[in-house]
Amino acid sequence: MIRRIDLREAGPETDYRAAVPRADFDIEAAVPAVHAICEEVRTRGLDAVVELGERFDGVRVDDIRVTPAVMQAALDDLDPDIRAGLEESIRRLRATCANELEQDAVTDLGPGARVTHRKVPVGRVGLYVPGGLAPLVSSVLMNVVPAQTAGVESIALASPPQKEFGGSVHPTILAACALLGVEEVYAVGGAQAIAMFAYGVGPCRRVDLVTGPGNIWVVTAKRILKGQIGIDSEAGPTEIAILADDTGNAAYVAADLISQAEHDPLAASVLVTTSERLAAEVEAELDQQVAVTKHSERITTSLGGKQSGIVLVRDLEQGLDVVNAYAAEHLEIHTEDAAAWAARVRNAGAIFVGPHAPVSLGDYCAGSNHVLPTAGCACHSSGLSVRAFTKSVHVIDYSAAALEEVADHVVTLAEAEDLPGHGAAITVRVSR
Repeated sequence: MIRRIDLREAGPETDYRAAVPRADFDIEAAVPAVHAICEEVRTRGLDAVVELGERFDGVRVDDIRVTPAVMQAALDDLDPDIRAGLEESIRRLRATCANELEQDAVTDLGPGARVTHRKVPVGRVGLYVPGGLAPLVSSVLMNVVPAQTAGVESIALASPPQKEFGGSVHPTILAACALLGVEEVYAVGGAQAIAMFAYGVGPCRRVDLVTGPGNIWVVTAKRILKGQIGIDSEAGPTEIAILADDTGNAAYVAADLISQAEHDPLAASVLVTTSERLAAEVEAELDQQVAVTKHSERITTSLGGKQSGIVLVRDLEQGLDVVNAYAAEHLEIHTEDAAAWAARVRNAGAIFVGPHAPVSLGDYCAGSNHVLPTAGCACHSSGLSVRAFTKSVHVIDYSAAALEEVADHVVTLAEAEDLPGHGAAITVRVSR
């Protein structure tokens, strides 16, 4: 079901990132079709959004905005146990987000010379919540809570219309929106949703920033429209890597590999281990567990794809090099002294330490955010957080005396760059 990759004899010249390949997720190939969709929305507005929804989602929705009454009804009908789970997840996430808030940093460079590094919330954001293979209600929380904590004043959310529910958004997603107080929700999916946010279409005013995961159409639209809007990341198929030695529990490891394979046939599940015994036991566990799970066909495709595998390494030092090169969205550490090895990880979207912190915990109730960098982007990018919904502004406040103190330096540097007008803007203010 899952292949093995043996790197135990690999030399120092080995490119570990290339040795553990990922699924084909060719954004460039999707650009022409997605560009055409975005142009339709830009030039034809709401009519294009409605027609594209009918074409791609199989249901026509003439009134794309979901009313607050429909959202409240969804919350009223929500299973009490699901509501309790959402409320606990929200409570934990709000607590961690509150601790991420940054205070203004004030630097006094001399009498009357002050620079303030101020954090300012983005004015308006568009949040995208997928609704294809699964209604990802948890993504509502992961997007909305940090945006609200950051102080974003205007939040719009889009999710694909569901034929099963008369063209509305999935009711569990609507219930979560009502629970969080989000009143602006649109039954629009795919690239057309991102274009709607970017251009401002029909009842939806344009936004400053778009966040949230999605399929290749959504990701490609975010790439095309970046600049017109800010984006969080170009998130591709989900992935899990597990670093384990012979202390790893094969049943736990197999279950965690399956948990991410369940998302998508292109999802990646990678075990990096020093132990041939554990590798064999995990293979046996996968056979048993996949056979009795609900989405076995999807999981089998994912585990059997080139993006998944069991990677054998000679020791944990090499294993650490492999996982740092792979830069997984989710990284679990199942080793002796797991915390110490986790502390040495440089590249991962989120790190789950030890046998009792599976990725599924982070997906729902850990208090962390599950919107994370994929496709190796964890080597340079971070997951969604309060910081994603703020921007920095420098506030420069100098008195006349403070300006005069530094004036000669400014004029000298302006002349060195052959920009005399810059210098003149100083000398007109200071005594000579």
